[in-house]
Amino acid sequence: MAPKPITSPVPDAWYPTLSVFTLAIGLVLTASFFIYEATSSRKSRSLAQELTTGAVASVFLGFGSLFLLLACGVYV
Repeated sequence: MAPKPITSPVPDAWYPTLSVFTLAIGLVLTASFFIYEATSSRKSRSLAQELTTGAVASVFLGFGSLFLLLACGVYV
């Protein structure tokens, strides 16, 4: 039985599209995080909301960067 080659679960043609969408979502979430920090008072801030927004934005920006590198031909 010959081994199967390792392939990506996402087609290569989707890399640029996934990169644009995930980076856009990550940047919107980052902007909403900064707006929340700038407009809310120190006493009315919620640590859970800050951590959640920051973590979700970080995940989207991370995957967006990954797909951008893959779309440019840098296979990591």
